[in-house]
Amino acid sequence: MAGAIASRMSFSSLKRKQPKTFTVRIVTMDAEMEFNCEMKWKGKDLFDLVCRTLGLRETWFFGLQYTIKDTVAWLKMDKKVLDHDVSKEEPVTFHFLAKFYPENAEEELVQEITQHLFFLQVKKQILDEKIYCPPEASVLLASYAVQAKYGDYDPSVHKRGFLAQEELLPKRVINLYQMTPEMWEERITAWYAEHRGRARDEAEMEYLKIAQDLEMYGVNYFTIRNKKGTELLLGVDALGLHIYDPENRLTPKISFPWNEIRNISYSDKEFTIKPLDKKIDVFKFNSSKLRVNKLILQLCIGNHDLFMRRRKADSLEVQQMKAQAREEKARKQMERQRLAREKQMREEAERTRDELERRLLQMKEEATMANEALMRSEETADLLAEKAQITEEEAKLLAQKAAEAEQEMQRIKATAIRTEEEKRLMEQKVLEAEVLALKMAEESERRAKEADQLKQDLQEAREAERRAKQKLLEITTKPTYPPMNPIPAPLPPDIPNFNLIGDSLSFDFKDTDMKRLSMEIEKEKVEYMEKSKHLQEQLNELKTEIEALKLKERETALDILHNENSDRGGTSSKHNTIKKLTLQSAKSRVAFFEEL
Repeated sequence: MAGAIASRMSFSSLKRKQPKTFTVRIVTMDAEMEFNCEMKWKGKDLFDLVCRTLGLRETWFFGLQYTIKDTVAWLKMDKKVLDHDVSKEEPVTFHFLAKFYPENAEEELVQEITQHLFFLQVKKQILDEKIYCPPEASVLLASYAVQAKYGDYDPSVHKRGFLAQEELLPKRVINLYQMTPEMWEERITAWYAEHRGRARDEAEMEYLKIAQDLEMYGVNYFTIRNKKGTELLLGVDALGLHIYDPENRLTPKISFPWNEIRNISYSDKEFTIKPLDKKIDVFKFNSSKLRVNKLILQLCIGNHDLFMRRRKADSLEVQQMKAQAREEKARKQMERQRLAREKQMREEAERTRDELERRLLQMKEEATMANEALMRSEETADLLAEKAQITEEEAKLLAQKAAEAEQEMQRIKATAIRTEEEKRLMEQKVLEAEVLALKMAEESERRAKEADQLKQDLQEAREAERRAKQKLLEITTKPTYPPMNPIPAPLPPDIPNFNLIGDSLSFDFKDTDMKRLSMEIEKEKVEYMEKSKHLQEQLNELKTEIEALKLKERETALDILHNENSDRGGTSSKHNTIKKLTLQSAKSRVAFFEEL
């Protein structure tokens, strides 16, 4: 009895010790996850759990986003999850998204999972038209998205209509031209075919390298007012703070890079920016909501920290990640080389097999024809032999009849004809017998010659039969396959040696391999710079090609602004545009902002 009571007490105490939990749903760009979280968990506990689950180490770019009354907010790391102004109805939903963007994706994004999440997010922003993308660039980006999803172009697999269900272009671009889906697919596929050999991560990185130069890439826009009450747009991104006209989100009127800003603060709805140069007066602007001010401050602090971090030596953790990424890239490159060699060998083997099958089929056809010719020769020989025998018998019969006629003539001559009439009749019969004997002799001679000719034809037919049998023998004894174990071609000296041990594959990384890879990467950078001009020419060519199909009345305000910038020669990179805006002194820019 006492044992049962103790057991119930221990069970109830254990039940009391179990922490209370709540369910959280995390939505990433390509998946959904659910976790049971303890009530006491802070934002950092949940965020770290999500990052561990994804295998993500470059955590500083990302955050957990939620929405409050149509306003975007981010989960604070030092605050309990349930203390945020979120729905208490389970599961509590957060979106795992990139909060901060790199200045240069290729240099800063190390992990493949980081690149993939950025690719998916930027692609969605372009398709949702949160980032403006000109039509010709949209087609190029779509081709890299197709390469990332489908791999190398294969005309036997990727036939007309294979992109029919894919969302690859912004609706604005599709509506702007009198082009059918088939016409868009044709242009996307033409570029897609040029990306052969690029792995998924390489195609995604090429996508980001092009997208990061779009004017609205990575910019968070907020409505503000300056001292004069003029309504403006504040843009916050990896480079600094930018001031836009509300009607033009493409080109800022003025910019303040992070290295010129010393301090940012807000009080209620008023923001104060203190320039690094203390001689320059602070400048202020007003925002609409306190909650929006908090978001602006978060983005400013985070972007400024990352801006300064990029200009310092990499931390030990980042150095380690970059070293691992280089090794992984080297491993993948060698694996791709191995697979390419195997594919080439397989294709060569298939070509050899097809050639052997073709030759075998040809030889079978030749053997069939030889057999048929042999059968025809045998039949002809039999017929000729039979005909020769009949002719010979006919000749003998004719000779016998000629002899009988001769005997009859001799008998008639020997018979004494007494009367003149009988003599005359007899002479006539003799004459007729002589003519008949002559004809019989000529026919016998002709039949004998014909028999000789048939014998000669029979001999030739038998000779043809012998040659056919000899050719058939040669065909059936000829080897149809090459030796089974050809000597393998030596590997190029720059390809690492792979050793197969049982079912495993072992390989070693050598310093020479890494040096060679580094040289190849540098070479790729130079080649990319050389290709950029060619790429711009291709984009211009496509733009010219589809210009005639454009419906001018459907152009949006951003389309018109982009075309005006292009007409003015505004095709320089986003970074160059910002640099031009910062050529004036900070003091003059502050004064300009206040006078807007």
